[in-house]
Amino acid sequence: MPTIIDIAAKLGVSKGTVSKALNNSSDISETLRKKVVETAVEMGYEKNRVRRNRAQKLCIIVENMACSNESDFGYEIIMGFKKLALPAGWEVDIVEMTKEEQFKISYDMFMMQNEYRGAFILGFALTDPWMEELKTSRTPAVLYDNYIMENPSVSYIGINNEEGVNLAISYLKELGHTRIGYLGGAMESYIMRARYYAYFHSMEYHGLSAEEELTGYSYHISECTQKYLPVLLEKKVTAILCCHDALAHAVLNHCLELGYRIPEDISIIGFDDAPFSAYTTPPLTTIRQDRSALGRCGYYALSSLLNHTSISSLLLRAELIKRQSAGPVHTELTGKQSVKTAEISPSHAEPGKRQSAG
Repeated sequence: MPTIIDIAAKLGVSKGTVSKALNNSSDISETLRKKVVETAVEMGYEKNRVRRNRAQKLCIIVENMACSNESDFGYEIIMGFKKLALPAGWEVDIVEMTKEEQFKISYDMFMMQNEYRGAFILGFALTDPWMEELKTSRTPAVLYDNYIMENPSVSYIGINNEEGVNLAISYLKELGHTRIGYLGGAMESYIMRARYYAYFHSMEYHGLSAEEELTGYSYHISECTQKYLPVLLEKKVTAILCCHDALAHAVLNHCLELGYRIPEDISIIGFDDAPFSAYTTPPLTTIRQDRSALGRCGYYALSSLLNHTSISSLLLRAELIKRQSAGPVHTELTGKQSVKTAEISPSHAEPGKRQSAG
């Protein structure tokens, strides 16, 4: 096992200097501190050192996902993780993280300085600085809805998105729909990419025409509803699958404002089964993610990594929740598909934080 003496020998500094750097002493320069911590991580010091009479600490790192209240999407995920971690003797901190903060300190340094043994990471985008660092990081991390290849210290947990999208498309086909559109989030999200491509795969599998002009994607919900929704309506789609429930709700409301009946004229299906989905008008048909189970899986995967068992992916089964926003296709269209872009109301702005995984 590497020790402080080993780190000092490698760097050619004193044992006291290494100790001060690892304990964030104020009389050590930031440049030297970073060098010491990076060397300690490289040598596996944090992973191997003995911790006596100190709390065993894990963290849940959250970016761009609401999780403070019971109605927030991330709340049950965090509770599911804690329900297993706390009885096992772990102390769990919730850490809100921004992209700007990730530029200031590396993932491994952050974990070492705060004495965290591992992390459960929620809400990261592919463009986040730490996503690049996690490709080679040695500190165990479990990512919700993000995948890192070939690093045995990092795992991915989520639901089977291919299965979820296929459940939705299969259900719509049973209802008689063949013109099915898709609206999604920005492609800087791993999960948004997965659901976008799953739409094409599922449409092809079911022998349906998957035209790129029947799709649209953007980080902004308002752009999807004002720019892409009119195109789908003009192309006479009879059903729309949305990548998450917040977008599906906005699409549902815009269609109602334009005079469409839901589901008589347009069927709409969301994804995630966010807490509000059962209370929209009409209630939203969606693909459920068991958020408590996802949290438990996050702990299972992280516990395995900490015990030197490398897990690549842990995926839950998807479940179709049938409500009143999807119904049989009507043989006669109402003629409302000729709606113009200018008629779309801008009243539904995107929320400040994403309501889902993606």
